[in-house]
Amino acid sequence: MGQLMMLQIKAIYFPILAVIGVTANLVTIVILFRRNCGHSKCISVYMIAMASVDLLVMIVNVMQYNIFSNRFTLSFLSYTPVCKLILYMTAVNLDLSVWFTVSFTFDRFVVICCQKFKTKYCTERTAAMVITAFTFLIFLKNIPVLLAFEPHQIINKVHWGCVTSVAFVSSPPGAAYIWFHSAWGVWFPFTLIALLNCLTGRRILVASRSRRGLRGHRSEKQSDSEMENRNKSIILLFAISGSFVLLWLTAAVSLVTTRLASINYYRGDRTDPGYIATETGLMLKFLSCFQNPCIYAVTQRKFREELKTVVKSPWTFILRYRLKLSIVHRLLSLTQHKDGAGSCSTIEPSLAIVRNKSRLNLGFRVFTSMVDVQQEKGEVSINYIS
Repeated sequence: MGQLMMLQIKAIYFPILAVIGVTANLVTIVILFRRNCGHSKCISVYMIAMASVDLLVMIVNVMQYNIFSNRFTLSFLSYTPVCKLILYMTAVNLDLSVWFTVSFTFDRFVVICCQKFKTKYCTERTAAMVITAFTFLIFLKNIPVLLAFEPHQIINKVHWGCVTSVAFVSSPPGAAYIWFHSAWGVWFPFTLIALLNCLTGRRILVASRSRRGLRGHRSEKQSDSEMENRNKSIILLFAISGSFVLLWLTAAVSLVTTRLASINYYRGDRTDPGYIATETGLMLKFLSCFQNPCIYAVTQRKFREELKTVVKSPWTFILRYRLKLSIVHRLLSLTQHKDGAGSCSTIEPSLAIVRNKSRLNLGFRVFTSMVDVQQEKGEVSINYIS
């Protein structure tokens, strides 16, 4: 009964999460690339990197590993080399998601607590170097994952499927790597995030008290733009790091207690509490890759405005293109009418366009501004320019 219920939950949960997660992270990447959310270039690099990795998690870990591999058991995805590559990429993607979050947290810590170091560290170039370095190290660190699995069965000399290698898990190097993988991917990042957030929060409390004391003689109703911006930054930081830790906690505990990292090719009792805890932890862990777009939409006003713009932009583009075509045709017909039949014949329309270039340019400029104003008012009408 427990096995059937878990399979039903997974069959519903993962497709919904994949559709929503891929869409949300794609839109987030587009919005952040527009650089209209008021963020610095440094923080934009980290946010784009986190959104890109979360998109990879949705595509590789959720879609390929948890949907396609289960639904198409005899496809090329079940070949042992392909299966090992997918498992390797799932480990890489999750590690990148973890350490990009740590990098983002450390960057905010430097901005708030290390004023002298901030000018050197919090730059776009440094952020790109940090992201590149972590990516290279994580790809190297997860190479043993390729050795941790073996073929599930051999049919006509073809290796199919992947199961955990008993020889690797039971060997001292394999057991050491499992503990190192757990510490590197979960407990060490958790400790860093908690420590950095505590230091950042303490610094903010001290600075807020000092600032309120300096501003005590002023009106209480007078706004403090610096404190408001700092509070928004802290809300964003604590929301991302706090929700990340909470959603990863179940997977971290189950990994240490069961040492079970892969459940797709699990061949034991699927009603075992350890298996159920691992499944639940994985589902919550994948949900964390959908959290950031939701946090941005809730806490960032400019992000919400850009989200509305991105959603409306395809329809706005189509509308403006159709309106421009209409105004061009109308301007050309008016040009031909005013120049007379002799000077503007249907055989030589290009001469009329050259002679009336200034008139067409003026029409385009006036038309574009007119369309913008009318679109803001929700109107769809054309006033032709003669």
